[in-house]
Amino acid sequence: MAGELPDYYFRVRENGAVAFRVDTENRQRRIEMDQIAVINIRNGEVKPHGDRKLTEEDVAAITEWMTERTALLARRDIDDIHRAVDYLNITTQWVQSKAEEDQLEEVTDALLLAMHDLRSVLVRKKADRLMRAKGEG
Repeated sequence: MAGELPDYYFRVRENGAVAFRVDTENRQRRIEMDQIAVINIRNGEVKPHGDRKLTEEDVAAITEWMTERTALLARRDIDDIHRAVDYLNITTQWVQSKAEEDQLEEVTDALLLAMHDLRSVLVRKKADRLMRAKGEG
């Protein structure tokens, strides 16, 4: 391989990851991955695999991965929202300049309901923030 392998590997899954300790220091110089834990990123739970006891190094690596993964997912969430704003603008331009009547008929109700729902939630959240700010000030 081109460089040093990390000591740990995290196989991402829906709600977290499976954590492995990577071993290349065996007689055959093969890469061996020993499962050490299952991580649930949503609730912070770390379950050691089988009857394994996690070392301090294991816990530190898992904690670091969880911190980095949580930050990455947060960045992705906000990036997705910025893309949604762009897509709303592109959709508006499409409706204004290219949409055929039958296409508009197909999507108008769904778009109006989704936009109404989004607007209602945004207005309520904005009002909550303004009330909190007013109470703090």
